[in-house]
Amino acid sequence: MRPVRAIAFDLDNTLWDVEPVLARAEARLHAWLAEHAPRMAERLTGAEMRTAREELARREPHNAHDVGYLRLTALAVHAREHGYGEPVAQGAFAAFLAARNEVELFPDVLPSLARLKSRYLLGSLSNGNADLAVIGLDHVFAVSLNARQIGAAKPERRCFEELSGALGCAPPEVLYVGDEPLLDVAAARAAGLGTVWMNRGGTRTWPSGLAPPDLTVTDCAELASRLGT
Repeated sequence: MRPVRAIAFDLDNTLWDVEPVLARAEARLHAWLAEHAPRMAERLTGAEMRTAREELARREPHNAHDVGYLRLTALAVHAREHGYGEPVAQGAFAAFLAARNEVELFPDVLPSLARLKSRYLLGSLSNGNADLAVIGLDHVFAVSLNARQIGAAKPERRCFEELSGALGCAPPEVLYVGDEPLLDVAAARAAGLGTVWMNRGGTRTWPSGLAPPDLTVTDCAELASRLGT
């Protein structure tokens, strides 16, 4: 391991399990539509709305990194198509976003971040639109960046360069922790950062042919211990 001054984390599936969060958020959005825009709820499936977002991303590649923009813009189109105004899209998006920030941290996260913070600068970098202030984690991190703020999404090198710069560190002084071998580990390594693969539960196998991370851990407690905090 190279000397490390800062540790930065991916969020979804690294600090919490995102799949049940997104499922609940989609259900909350549908319930909001059923109450406030029933024609949309009756005629649109979740799969159709997802396809509309994907098509929008292809039409507007300069906005493809911004998942919030894609969802809100696609909702606005759906609202107009079904005879509703812009407030319906905004209300539905607000309902989704509120549920999207109702996350349950893995039990190891808060105690381990406290241990790591005693020795290292902490940061976060995510492609998602979780709001750390709403979640109650903003005080933990010196720097928190997402794709919308940067104008690009992982695995683009720019994301990791901006993260390092915001932390006031050279890339080799930053250790990036994430669950995705390509988006997190390989991309961070390509930008010159140290890398940690978060293989929660130890159930996944590292992809063959891909250079391994500097460290592999099963949770944040193991990371803190491996780094001597």
